[in-house]
Amino acid sequence: MNYFYRAYGLALVSDTPVPALREERLELARPGIVVSLGPEPAWVRKAKHLPIRVDRPRDQIPEGDGSSFTLSTIGEGEFFELAYGDETRFFVDGAANRIWGTWHPPLTIEDISTYLLGPILGFVLRRRGVLALHASCVCLSEGALALCGSSATGKSTTAAALALRGLPVLTDDITPVKEEQGSLYVEPGYPRACLWPEAVEILFGAPGALPRITPTWEKRFLALDGVKAKFASKKRPLKAVYLLAPRADEANAPRIEGVGMRDALVELLQNTYMNWLLDRDQRAIELDALTKLVTKVPVRRIVPHVDGARIVALCDLILEDAERASGQQFSATDLALQ
Repeated sequence: MNYFYRAYGLALVSDTPVPALREERLELARPGIVVSLGPEPAWVRKAKHLPIRVDRPRDQIPEGDGSSFTLSTIGEGEFFELAYGDETRFFVDGAANRIWGTWHPPLTIEDISTYLLGPILGFVLRRRGVLALHASCVCLSEGALALCGSSATGKSTTAAALALRGLPVLTDDITPVKEEQGSLYVEPGYPRACLWPEAVEILFGAPGALPRITPTWEKRFLALDGVKAKFASKKRPLKAVYLLAPRADEANAPRIEGVGMRDALVELLQNTYMNWLLDRDQRAIELDALTKLVTKVPVRRIVPHVDGARIVALCDLILEDAERASGQQFSATDLALQ
């Protein structure tokens, strides 16, 4: 039996139910990405007979991505292996059309889904040439606001806080941006916002107020199921990018600052997802895409306060700034739009 999903603009056909994804019937003009989380498929057996070259040992991969693994090329790029320290392994074919994952107890399907929906699909997006910001994204009226920054800057926390104010969440941690007819659009991720216990305590009063993502990990998730927060299941035009700076213990924090195009471009180049994967040609393509982004979309800098309790003031600032940028006020209907 196959299960059909969509995430980050990718159509997925899986032989195993994937926690966190909503099954949907897809009308595919061409086959989707085939995800195998069961028995080893024939194409993986073929891959294992080819020469393998380690491209990135685990200790050479930049931290802060949530994606610390060994990346290896198999053959002449026909396949890739992504191997984690907990013995979880994923194989991806060169065209990024097929994925196979394997793991050992005590890890569970929830653990594997966390890898799949994070760095593995992030890897697939990069292989397919999709610009992917290291960002969470919320919807305001018909547009998308991206909250961009490295790990631990508060992207997911800020997105979740805005979600509790009624703004649907479009993506969490990975924001794929595509150009269509001269405009930039963000594709939706999947209906969860993932939070560390410290963030859960800030937003809900207790670190255990939300369920764990997996039985083996402390990280929690806010379900975007329409109960506490909503998910935006359709792509939205990108209307603004907010770069999250390090938290500051200053009287005028939180605050929002303007950013020049040059500085915006430099910071965005540092905050695309898994950018260490790119070769010289891919980096040139990404530079062109980001140059286009900063000329089309306002980029602003957020300086949060070190006191997490000031997240309410930060959300107020974002909403006020977005209103000024668009020249309109957003009604309760706008905020609840999906």
